[in-house]
Amino acid sequence: MRILGIESSSLVASAAIVTDDILTAEYTVNFKKTHSQTLLPMIDEIVTMTETELGSIDAIAVSGGPGSFTGLRIGSATAKGLGLALKKPLIHVPTVDALAYNLWGAKDLVCPIMDAKRNQVYTGIYRMRGEMEAVKSQCAMDMGQLMEELNELGEAVIFLGDGVPVYREQAESLAKIPISFAPAHMNRQRAGAVAALGAVYYAQGKIETAAEHGPDYLRKSQAERERLGESL
Repeated sequence: MRILGIESSSLVASAAIVTDDILTAEYTVNFKKTHSQTLLPMIDEIVTMTETELGSIDAIAVSGGPGSFTGLRIGSATAKGLGLALKKPLIHVPTVDALAYNLWGAKDLVCPIMDAKRNQVYTGIYRMRGEMEAVKSQCAMDMGQLMEELNELGEAVIFLGDGVPVYREQAESLAKIPISFAPAHMNRQRAGAVAALGAVYYAQGKIETAAEHGPDYLRKSQAERERLGESL
């Protein structure tokens, strides 16, 4: 089984290939470049380097949100275009689930936090003992409220994600439980995790057509909220 993974939900741009439970290629850049400039060249680079025929891919796993509205649309359009051209199914992998999957096997609770602005984070709470269990499925919520819920669970927690630099001090000040933070090589979105978790979903039959796929934003865009007169 060969899965192509695409990740573009944040500043990170990443593409990967997982073949029969082996990460055969991954290209990840966390730098200020537009994903429309980076994703297709990354995919071309990894398939060329590994001499992989795109037609040999069984499915395309794409980080399906939440995250940057523009980034998610670019990733979705790239995956849909490849899926239609290659006649391959897509696998919608929730962004926060894939981020948590970086820490598979951790003994502590795993809590990804992505900065959603205005003291809110895209987050979830996971146990990773033997299999990934969502104690709290991915959602958008206030950082203070998240810390209250974690304190109530009463277990040690590992944080990761681009929300850590923004909310680390707040987490440390509010925590009544042991907390720690993932190291650099595990603390951001990676297409390798998207592809690996996508392979699990593929085996479970969790696939969709390119036409069916769409990002899960979890929140309205700022433009939509302004149009509807909602609070920012």
